[in-house]
Formats: sequence, structure tokens, C-alpha cells
Amino acid sequence: MALTHLQRLEAESIHIFREVAASFSRPVMLYSIGKDSSVMMHLAMKAFYPAKPPFPFLHVDTTWKFQAMYAFRQKMADDLGIDLLVHVNPEAVEAGINPFDHGSSTHTHLWKTVGLRQALDKYGFDAAFGGARRDEEKSRAKERIFSFRNAQHAWDPKNQRPEMWKTYNTRVGKGESIRVFPLSNWTELDIWQYIMKENIPIVPLYFAAKRPVVERDGALIMVDDARMPIGPDEAVTEKMVRFRTLGCYPLTGAVESDASDLQAIVREMLTARTSERQGRMIDKDEAGSMEKKKREGYF
Repeated sequence: MALTHLQRLEAESIHIFREVAASFSRPVMLYSIGKDSSVMMHLAMKAFYPAKPPFPFLHVDTTWKFQAMYAFRQKMADDLGIDLLVHVNPEAVEAGINPFDHGSSTHTHLWKTVGLRQALDKYGFDAAFGGARRDEEKSRAKERIFSFRNAQHAWDPKNQRPEMWKTYNTRVGKGESIRVFPLSNWTELDIWQYIMKENIPIVPLYFAAKRPVVERDGALIMVDDARMPIGPDEAVTEKMVRFRTLGCYPLTGAVESDASDLQAIVREMLTARTSERQGRMIDKDEAGSMEKKKREGYF
């Protein structure tokens, strides 16, 4: 019997997980707590069932995620009994880096890019799974599934390895590593249909609800805790919103929506004409922002 579209995607992702587990000595899965990470975690559990995945999970914490994300992270670790590592960049802590005083570019570089490089070096990981998809953003569209990184964790788009007939080159030298993207060929709609099909738990922020938001730079920013400064010309209002993508709460815009369940979200995705990353302020720092970050070691 022929496989369905989602079954083919699932089979490809599971093959990638097993290929990495067999080829690398110290792999890790990056867990950002978002919907793509949730699907990737589900696939990893499936790939090695009934055993647990033969690698730990790593969350690079910026200390600025939504409160609901932190609660969900702990719940998933407890429910699945996985080895979840959490790394916080001590240099960013000491400097008090935050998105309000230092801007999104510096905030993202120190908390996420430098923090990730620190964690990979600290634990000696030679392969790291990430939940990026090619349909998200143009620099990710041209990146290979097995993305080679040099000893400084930098990506060179001109130095990518061919991946013909789903054959992957897993060779790395001392200090080098591979970023692996099992969801490369999935779309946002595929992700939501798979979540619905497999009944995968996700952060409640993806579902529409009345939330306190402030309009800032053309985006609806949720007031998630007391650290959020409110300008004299700004007003906090309750709106029916949800999030298509999740990151640090001051840098993540919500969208007005009534989609409060999975069926409604899938219907919404069928007519969506904008990228989910339109709500990520870090992608608007400068032209080619994402590619520049990836060259520096960002996922």
C-alpha cells in the first residue's frame, strides 16, 4: 500500500534520526519548546521506541521565553523521562542582556548564538538536531539536511555537501560538527496536520485566547511578565490572539485569530498567505539577517 504524504515525511525523518545515531558519537537534539520541536521530539521517540532516544535534549535558555513555555518544557521532561539539559550563557547573565536595553540583534547573538556555541563546546556534541524547515525562510531554503559547521560552528553556504538520493556525508574532523534538520522537507501545514493526526502536545500559546497585548512596531506583543516596559503612548488591551511561532516574548508578535483548536488552525493554514516568521522581530534586524546569524553559529 502506498504511503501517504505525511507517512513519507515521517519515514524520512525517522531515517535521519537513525542515521545520525549510527554515525555520530555525541549527538544532541535542540529543544526550543515550539511546535516544530514538539514534532521532532515525537519523531525521535518513535524512531527508537520502545527504547528512549540515544541522545540528550538541549534547551538554550534566554531567560525571556513565555512563562507557558517554561511550564511546558518541565512537563514534557517529566512526562517522557528524557535527559533534558538547559544552558544559560553566563556572560549574558552577568551583563544583564535584555531585548529592551540592548536591542534584538545583541540579545539574540549573546543569548542564542553564543549560548548555543558554548553548550555544544561544553558537552562536546558532534551533531545537533534542529527543527528548521526550508519553507520558513530563504536562507534555510538553501541549506542541506546535514549542514556542515566548522570548528567555530560557522556555516558557509558555498561549502555545502551534495545530498543526492538521500545519501548523507557524515564525516567531520576534530572540532567540526553537523547541524541536522529532520523536518527540512516539511511545511507549516504538514506540521499542523501531523500534530492533529498524532495528537502531539503543544504549548497552549498556539491556540487563540484573550491575551494582554500592546501594539509595537506593527506587531502585537504579549505582556507576559512585569519586566515588559509600557511606553507613555502605548496601551495594553485584551485581544483574541494566538502565536504561529514562539521565541522570546518581547520579540514575538501574535496574530489576531479565533482558531482555538487544531482543526481551526489547519483551516487557517490552508488560506494563510504570509510566513509564520513575520512575527519574529529578530528576522527584521537587517537584510539577510537570518543568513548572517547562521554564518555566526545560529541554528
